[in-house]
Amino acid sequence: MSGHGAPSINLVGAEGLSVTVVAGMWHEHIAEALLAGAQRVLDGAGVTTTVIRVPGSFELPMVSKAALEAGADAVVALGVIIRGGTPHFEYVSSAATTGLTDVALHTGKPVGFGVLTLDDEQQGLDRAGLPGSSEDKGAEAAEAALHTALVLRKLA
Repeated sequence: MSGHGAPSINLVGAEGLSVTVVAGMWHEHIAEALLAGAQRVLDGAGVTTTVIRVPGSFELPMVSKAALEAGADAVVALGVIIRGGTPHFEYVSSAATTGLTDVALHTGKPVGFGVLTLDDEQQGLDRAGLPGSSEDKGAEAAEAALHTALVLRKLA
């Protein structure tokens, strides 16, 4: 599993940050688990959280950019893309990944990347933070966004 070797993240000082979670709605069971994991970390850190739902992962970059430009200190982008029988998977995965990277670079604010790109549903269940899951990618994306916001605050 890719979670082996994950860093220990210290979120002391995150209180008062404003974080928007932008969450895709495809593959609802996995998507809701990702959101729950992110929300648990954000609540534990004492940040102000807003959740915005978008249809799918393709819409994540645009709405993430709008949230950051509207004043959010960080965004946690969550989505689920499962490979099918057409090239659609590659196009959506690439657009979401490149788009979210561009958003972070253009706004100068962190985007926690919680977009699962999967070969099958079981891989998503294994990474969604559900009972029996080996990883919690929603929580990890929230931790990454908060930690990066704290690093950027120290550099300013």
